[in-house]
Amino acid sequence: MARRNKAAAKLEFQTVKRIDNSRLVRRVEPVKMRNYCRTLALGGIVAAFFMLYIYQHFRCIDLSFQLEEVKAKQVEAATLNSSLKLEIASLRNPMRIDVIARRQLGLTEPLPTQVQEYDAPPGAEVAAARYVRQNRAR
Repeated sequence: MARRNKAAAKLEFQTVKRIDNSRLVRRVEPVKMRNYCRTLALGGIVAAFFMLYIYQHFRCIDLSFQLEEVKAKQVEAATLNSSLKLEIASLRNPMRIDVIARRQLGLTEPLPTQVQEYDAPPGAEVAAARYVRQNRAR
């Protein structure tokens, strides 16, 4: 029985005690805070310089790609320009018109008997027209 009393006497009770720590404020030393701010500012400046360097580097790479594209377009335009100049020269050739007239249209040179010249009737005047550009400075 004595053992039972000892076992009963060893019962533990737990109570919950609610402690409000919201009013506690940790004191920060001003010297440490100043050093922290200086370190943060220096780190921000270094980071800004690195970002500027990286931006310039990638911008340079992007511009070099754009330059290569423009050079390729310039070469393509020069090739097209030279081919168009050759085409213009061939189209301006008067012999081309003669070849088209003979081959495609079936035309031939007129015989001397087919050509007749007429004299101008007496009192006829030749009219001349001349286009004048207006002054655009007005």
